[in-house]
Amino acid sequence: MPIRHDGVLARSLRQLAGGGIGRSRPAHAGIGVRRAPLRAGKGGALRAMLGPMREFDLVARLVPMLPRNDFVVAGAGDDCAVLDLGEPGWQALFKTDAVVEGIHFVADAPPEKVGHKAIARALSDVAAMGGMPVAAVVTLALPPGREAAWAEGVYRGLCRTAAQWQVAVVGGETVSNPGHAWLSVALMGRVRRGKAVLRSGARAGDALMVSGELGGSIAGHHLEFEPRLREAAWLAAHHDVHAMIDVSDGLAGDLRHVLEASGGLGAEVLASALPVRAAARARAREGGRATPAILAALTDGEDFELLFAVAPADAVRVMDGWRAEFPGTPIRCIGKVTEGPGAWLRDARGLRPMPRGGYEHLG
Repeated sequence: MPIRHDGVLARSLRQLAGGGIGRSRPAHAGIGVRRAPLRAGKGGALRAMLGPMREFDLVARLVPMLPRNDFVVAGAGDDCAVLDLGEPGWQALFKTDAVVEGIHFVADAPPEKVGHKAIARALSDVAAMGGMPVAAVVTLALPPGREAAWAEGVYRGLCRTAAQWQVAVVGGETVSNPGHAWLSVALMGRVRRGKAVLRSGARAGDALMVSGELGGSIAGHHLEFEPRLREAAWLAAHHDVHAMIDVSDGLAGDLRHVLEASGGLGAEVLASALPVRAAARARAREGGRATPAILAALTDGEDFELLFAVAPADAVRVMDGWRAEFPGTPIRCIGKVTEGPGAWLRDARGLRPMPRGGYEHLG
């Protein structure tokens, strides 16, 4: 029996099917961005060395320098690299991610939660490719005077989460660092041959969907989130997902990554369809310099939810199946991919440019 959709989802689908999200683009300015500080700092020392360059500008300069070989199926530019190592029926996924004290966690954060976050970030990237994790190696950098009990707590949290997903932790490195502590996880995974879901497959007219809730992750979600591995594996196994990404730098920024990777397409998102986390709404009610709830959902980041694109004809079937399979995890249709460029937000005042948003380490 089909699952009844709530009003916002039903309206989203009607607008997607009927072209209700218009293509006319007013010339007035978009929403101003005032981002909540999700991280305690933004790498000031590194910015001082590199000058005004932004993170993605630097990446664009470095990627052409990277050598490739015949094992590479998909290299830099996606949530994971895809490698063909000759295993029948499978391809390998390879990912590295880091958490840095003062940026991704504060000094008094519980070390078990720091360890969980360190590996869960990489697990979320494997999920976005439609794969499952296999093994990890860990590099831990400690400042002088850091107690061994802190490092043990980090590893307890990391290993608990690894064991939950049957990930073997097979080694790593421990180094000293004169500044803050940091932790880097390199993760191997695997995906059925030819079934990796890339960012680059979105098509004009696709329905855009997002799992869970967005915004306000600084209230605790960023240290406690669960990677959407089961949900992503189910999507890849049962549906034709054209493109997918994990929402780590904010929906506004990560949506643009998909659009750019898919050949410069555009998107229109319904503000009323965005699943705003209660913590973001609560912070918005504080007034003053608090970030408005919709803006928080678009730009706060560290949500680690799935953003994906499917054919509009498949949208209802995907949502019905998802809600039956994962009743505790919300799923929303938030808009559609368009032929014309740019990311646009439709709200009660009409259609306007979506905030640039998205966290950049060197910005």
